Amino acid sequence: MEFKVADKAKKFTLALIIVGVLFTAIGIFMNVGDHHFTQKFLTNGLINSFFFFGIGLGALFYLALAYATESGWYAQIKRIIEAVAGFVPYGIGAMILILGVITVMDGAHIYTWMDPEVVAHDEIIQAKSFYLDKIFFWIRTFAYLAVYGIFWMGFRKRSLEEDKVGGTDIHFKNYKKGALFLVFFAVFSSTSSWDWLMSIDVHWFSTLFGWYTFAGIWVSAMVVMVMLTLYLKKLGYLPKVNDSHIHDLGKWTFAISFLWSYLWFSQYMLIWYANIGEEVTYYIMRIENFKALYFGMFLINFAFPMLMLMSREAKRHAGILTFVGLIILIGHWLDVYIMVSAGSMGANAHIGFLEVGMAVLFAGVFIRVILMNLTKAPLTPVNHPFLDESLHHEI
Repeated sequence: MEFKVADKAKKFTLALIIVGVLFTAIGIFMNVGDHHFTQKFLTNGLINSFFFFGIGLGALFYLALAYATESGWYAQIKRIIEAVAGFVPYGIGAMILILGVITVMDGAHIYTWMDPEVVAHDEIIQAKSFYLDKIFFWIRTFAYLAVYGIFWMGFRKRSLEEDKVGGTDIHFKNYKKGALFLVFFAVFSSTSSWDWLMSIDVHWFSTLFGWYTFAGIWVSAMVVMVMLTLYLKKLGYLPKVNDSHIHDLGKWTFAISFLWSYLWFSQYMLIWYANIGEEVTYYIMRIENFKALYFGMFLINFAFPMLMLMSREAKRHAGILTFVGLIILIGHWLDVYIMVSAGSMGANAHIGFLEVGMAVLFAGVFIRVILMNLTKAPLTPVNHPFLDESLHHEI
């Protein structure tokens, strides 16, 4: 079955983009005289570029995981996963653009380790200068993005080819490539989060940070996939996707929310208990200036999934899944906002027209890209070897 973007969906995404541009313009006008304006604008660019790129990357990871584990149930929703993962090339472009501008501006007061004047008077940064070096930073960044882009193009090409030729040869290629991607991703998901996010708080580090960031992008991707599946079902597409498929997506959302919460608590508790000066500085900044937002974000991302997705019925209920999904997405956007803004802007950070406008603008583009991705291939894979198993999936 071929998907066509409905006029309502086109108007909705266009409305989001227009509102985003309008709010962003108002935010620029209100902040144009602020000497922190450039730093604030680039900070928001980094927040949204990473957040939406992370959702696409989370879907790509999940696709590779399904290949490597030879999952059968997911075949009916494979094209939905691919549609979300298809944002990866756009996310790559956004990350290169925002990181490039920040680098040209010697860190733009976001990555202080890029500023020669700051480094000259900071012994801690000097001790990290081998790793925190502009050239080495970009070598690593291009390596991450190239690997993600190459694997995505390979998965997509073979997926479309499988529709034409059938058999199991392509399946086993994807099995091997999926396992190989997981090896790369196991390293790159952590080191990229160190480079792009953790190095903003250049004096601080955490060995759990990479896993914590990864859990955030994974659960965000699961939410988008389940909401997209429900949207298509509502429009009459995907007739073979049953309540058990929805249930599995709901279980993943529920489980990864707990993983994220566990990692948040583990990182916080261990640092709080040890009470070592160079470690607690990260939390002092966030608690002193973003206390309600910081702990509120944790409660949203932990409590809502726990209380509302506990039962079997809730994981199959479109209304509950959509409501909780929207809350989780907002909560994890706030997580990225606090990670970046608290480190780059400190007490000067606040959510206003600029922050809301850029988030809505990125969201409009993100949704439009995903919907257009869905039009480029049949919604149900034609010759997937596990298609029949997925068709009879019942739990």
